[in-house]
Amino acid sequence: IAGGMDMGIVNPGQLAVYDDIEPELRELVEDVVLNRRPDATERLLEIAQRTAGSGPSQGATADLAWRNRPVGERLTHALVEGIDAYIVDDTEEARQAASRPIEVIEGPLMAGMNVVGDLFGSGRMFLPQVVKSARVMKKAVAHLIPFLEAERAASPGGNGRRSAGKVLMATVKGDVHDIGKNIVGVVLGCNDYEVIDLGVMVPWSRIVDVARSEDVDIIGLSGLITPSLEEMAITAGELEREGFRIPLLIGGATTSRAHTAVRIEPHYSGPTVHVVDASRAVGVAGQLMNAATRDSFVANTREAYAAIRREREGRHEVDRLLSLADARANRLVIDRSPGSVGAAPPRPSFLGARTLDDVALPDLVERIDWTPFFTTWELAGRYPAILSDANVGPAATELFDDAKRLLRRIVDERLLRARAAVGFWPAAATDDDDTLVFVTDEGSNEPIARVTTLRQQMAKSGDRPNLALSDFVAPLASGIRDHIGAFAVTAGIGTDAAVRSFEAAHDDYGAIMVKALADRLAEAFAEWLHERVRRELWGYAPDEVLTNEDLIAERYQGIRPAPGYPACPDHTQKRTLFELLEAEERAGITLTESFAMLPTASVSGWYFWHPDAHYFGVGRIGRDQVEDYARRTGMDLPAAERWLAPNLAYDRLSGS
Repeated sequence: IAGGMDMGIVNPGQLAVYDDIEPELRELVEDVVLNRRPDATERLLEIAQRTAGSGPSQGATADLAWRNRPVGERLTHALVEGIDAYIVDDTEEARQAASRPIEVIEGPLMAGMNVVGDLFGSGRMFLPQVVKSARVMKKAVAHLIPFLEAERAASPGGNGRRSAGKVLMATVKGDVHDIGKNIVGVVLGCNDYEVIDLGVMVPWSRIVDVARSEDVDIIGLSGLITPSLEEMAITAGELEREGFRIPLLIGGATTSRAHTAVRIEPHYSGPTVHVVDASRAVGVAGQLMNAATRDSFVANTREAYAAIRREREGRHEVDRLLSLADARANRLVIDRSPGSVGAAPPRPSFLGARTLDDVALPDLVERIDWTPFFTTWELAGRYPAILSDANVGPAATELFDDAKRLLRRIVDERLLRARAAVGFWPAAATDDDDTLVFVTDEGSNEPIARVTTLRQQMAKSGDRPNLALSDFVAPLASGIRDHIGAFAVTAGIGTDAAVRSFEAAHDDYGAIMVKALADRLAEAFAEWLHERVRRELWGYAPDEVLTNEDLIAERYQGIRPAPGYPACPDHTQKRTLFELLEAEERAGITLTESFAMLPTASVSGWYFWHPDAHYFGVGRIGRDQVEDYARRTGMDLPAAERWLAPNLAYDRLSGS
């Protein structure tokens, strides 16, 4: 790659770290690939003939040849390869050879982790391998802790060591998602940072208190759901008010460089940096902790963020918005004339909510979309092609094998359980204000719930409509009785216990893996249930035959938009959905104050059946719609603006 290679064909079953390939063989292969010698092919064939008789038994012996090396080299090998089978014995041998137990950490263990850090930083190791290395390191340190504590008790204050820096990390108040944060913590720990992880749903007051009492060097905030963006800005403002000026790192799936520049940095005088992923965290932290690079790094970041703000200020998004009245006039009008599909909406097989308890996990495994799983581990590529990718294929294959092994254990030992609530109700759209009205049965006109939808306001070209979810449901004035469905599923029951068991064994890799698999099972559950809805429970597509690839590509009739996502960005609408479904009682899923779901491996949303229904994003909206939305939902305007902050086409603080 360093020589300019554009493409390569590799064996994904060969999982060795590049630097571990036997030097003579590596040189001969590089001679062929890089065309460095005229006799390169002949030389490679010669060594191939010499080793042609090597069988499995010889290979197995060679695999353990590293056990004959000095203990320091064995520890480095175990850390780089993620092998924990011998780590306690080797750590004890190193301890007995050292004058103090701390020397084992500062010496061979940190030397090994430095190799891991160098390989990761240069792209020769990938995130799953680093997390495995961290597992080995934790087990080694766990063995040494009793000896360190005994020494500390004998001579208080004389046995500490200086880490690369002390980092406080937290998922902000109202948010329960922590896989990304945990991965960043592991990577920082591998690079000799002391990480204080406050967990999830952490209020700003606790972040302030612990940051002060622990005298931390850096604060890292994480979040996944969109309300967390607002909470991060609030936390930044409180840190400013409390007089902090230490670096503030921002990360999480919904965060961005632009949002950090526009919405968070203006609230805080200290360095504020958006971190894209775990692979960047060490580099950012290192530049902030290094006196020689800090000032220039901070100055460059501030200038880049100021440029983003200037560019945003130059946009006039409000000028490209239609008024709410004009947007509603340009709504999607579905044909509901006699004989059309829309004239006779299909009736669900039951009305009201029902419970699906202890759904068989093997049924869900078949519906897993594996591509996001690899993304969680920062391996880019689509499944299954990623397994043979020239760059990440070996690491992806090893990760996939580990995932399948744990998944079999999850299924066989019933480590996780899946439950759901699903329901259907007669419903209609109001004629003038984009509201969906639910009633108890076909013979009733008494509303039991209202769902307030939002409409696109950006000016459209041609005859493209400005959409709202209410467009997909028959209007009240039509006299047609339509229906809407709802669901809430979880595959996360048991996750906390499984995570605790892995953490008790100092196994971050397993703890992160079980959470990642629970998330995949929950999404697969949503896919599996939607298929049952289309074919049986609602039955509007009884003859549907789709592959898993078709389902992932959304080649089915109808949609299942989720509150908090582009078509219905207000998370507070989950309250109505959960009340209709009785989701807490039926599925065991609860909502936090920011409407994140617990267990975290949960999915919820609405069902719309019509063939013209499709996914879309509301996008930017104007003050007139926000004021109308506040009136319809009963919120005050500041509350509505806070929940809809990512969609506002104006600055709610300045009003422009």
